[in-house]
Amino acid sequence: MQMTRRSFMGSAVSAAALASMPLESFAAGRKILIMASSVDIPNFDPHVATGYAPAMLFRNTYDALVRVVGTPPEVKPGLAVSWTVSEDQKHYEFKLDPTAKFQDGSPVTAESVVYSFKRIVKLKRGPSWMMAGIVDADSVKAVDAQTVAFDLKAPFAPFLQVLPWMFIVNQAVVEANIGGDDGQAYLMKNTAGSGPFKMGRVAPGNLYEFIRVKDDWHQGGGNLEGAIWKIVREASTERMMLQRKEANIALELYAEDMAALKDNPAVVSVIEPEYRTFSIKMNTAKGPLADKNLRKAISYAFNYQSMLDAAGPAELMVGPLPTGIFGHDPSLTVYRHDMEKAKEYLAKSEYKDGGIKLSVMHATGYENQRRWSLLLLEALKSLNIELDIRPATWPDTVAAAQSPDTMPSFMCLFQTANYADPDNVAFAAYHSSRNGQWQNPVYKNEEVDKLIEAARIEIDQTKRAELYKKFQELVIDDAPDIFGVLEKRKLGFGANVKNFVFTPVAANAIELLPLSLD
Repeated sequence: MQMTRRSFMGSAVSAAALASMPLESFAAGRKILIMASSVDIPNFDPHVATGYAPAMLFRNTYDALVRVVGTPPEVKPGLAVSWTVSEDQKHYEFKLDPTAKFQDGSPVTAESVVYSFKRIVKLKRGPSWMMAGIVDADSVKAVDAQTVAFDLKAPFAPFLQVLPWMFIVNQAVVEANIGGDDGQAYLMKNTAGSGPFKMGRVAPGNLYEFIRVKDDWHQGGGNLEGAIWKIVREASTERMMLQRKEANIALELYAEDMAALKDNPAVVSVIEPEYRTFSIKMNTAKGPLADKNLRKAISYAFNYQSMLDAAGPAELMVGPLPTGIFGHDPSLTVYRHDMEKAKEYLAKSEYKDGGIKLSVMHATGYENQRRWSLLLLEALKSLNIELDIRPATWPDTVAAAQSPDTMPSFMCLFQTANYADPDNVAFAAYHSSRNGQWQNPVYKNEEVDKLIEAARIEIDQTKRAELYKKFQELVIDDAPDIFGVLEKRKLGFGANVKNFVFTPVAANAIELLPLSLD
């Protein structure tokens, strides 16, 4: 769907009317799936926005060359029905589905794919980091109307795994609304995709409506006529909506919510492991936390066991990479609660006696983040440091990450892997090219950058693992984060939701097409 500004504003007005009626009344007699989430969708541009809520929108209103499905994650056809890879892993060719079409009825062609990848590379935002140093503007070409070829600048083992996040836009629509920013202003509030759902009513901070496209080109799928992404600020409210059958899916639940739902026959609980890290990032670029000794003091003062106790099904992180992923070293020496060492490093810092006030930002509605912020407050109190705790919405968090001046002293962040490779976490969260993005607001270390860059193009797995070992050791020594917990994903589904398949990458960016409602 290509929405005009007038239709978008009209949608917002309609959404206000929709918001005034109970959602179950709106969905009565229709196959409308209601998802409860605490996270807003601030930007509709698939080449700019990041985060799981935008990813959910992109997965359903756009298509990529391939999809990722199941556990372990498998790459499946999307816009491409087949592909070939050269022996040196640098040349890829994709054959497009000849039936694929955009929501305005025009065909998805190889030129559409080329245009989209060139736009991703040019904007240097959104998912572009996944291909940095691998794909440039000259790397992708249209062989013919239905064939796309990539010549990578270097071999890249997870190339197929990153492609599900490179969504293809309708060139004609973007060019017609190009403005002076390559269509960014237009795509911030409009879609130009080929996905099975189009955007309906939109009320930022309240709800987003998805409508199934009629005569869509995708084969199969469930019986959904549409879906509502409903913003709910508290996990307990999400749980109650699920219990009262006012929502079909609850996306941010905690251990106590899962316990409360355990014996409810109308609810199916999903608790699955995934590569999902939680860390408390520090402002290493400006303010007191630019002092590495102070960062180490705080890292030792933090009570990790209490953090784990509050997390529910989880385990403590051992360094910056998630346990079990390729290259992770479980024998690393990491920070654990030790007040003698905390005081030793505090004495080495510029703030020997404490006496300062810091700030932490955590996500509104995430009870665990609030609890962990309180643990941070207690840790800092033991060092004679005060802490200002600031709840924030997701758009506020993204905005605060844009510079050292706007970032608070600490920022609480979950990062869910988009692909099952250490490059995902390493590059997104620790490479300096990501500065200004929420995954890595300010951290910068040239030696760390070089290790990340070398590891992503190394095809010898033994050498690659050694590069990641050195990367982990350097990052731990820098102490840019309080390395927190790996929580299991906790989702709640109404028993009437059918055909959901868990995937441990972007698990809460729900793919609507396969789902049905009884």
